[in-house]
Amino acid sequence: MLKFFAIVLIFFIGILLLIFKKRSFEKLINKGKLHSIKLEKHRKNNNHFVSNKKSVLYKHEAKKYSLFYKNSQRNKMFSLFQGNKEDKLKALKIAEELADKSTLSILRKGLRDMSPEVVEISALLIRKFK
Repeated sequence: MLKFFAIVLIFFIGILLLIFKKRSFEKLINKGKLHSIKLEKHRKNNNHFVSNKKSVLYKHEAKKYSLFYKNSQRNKMFSLFQGNKEDKLKALKIAEELADKSTLSILRKGLRDMSPEVVEISALLIRKFK
């Protein structure tokens, strides 16, 4: 009876490990595939640090946010930008935090705003995309 419970416990631990470590198991499986080896052989030496086209890091910041957090902040940013000057400044803070190309439309609207602070901050943030 004790051996049966030990086997069941080991089985459940194995299932939990598979569930929580699914990504690492997928990486191990994908390393053995032939197409990934071919890609590594044909990759040029100067392409090791290819950046994601949708994200621009400000200075040396490397912040990683979840997709849900980014979408919620982006929606909050768009709704705040339709308010008064203080709300627009809050929206620009969110744009600075997100630091991706989805914020460019807000920054362009900020350049056409009547408030000089909003125009100045928008110009500084757009400049970091070049």
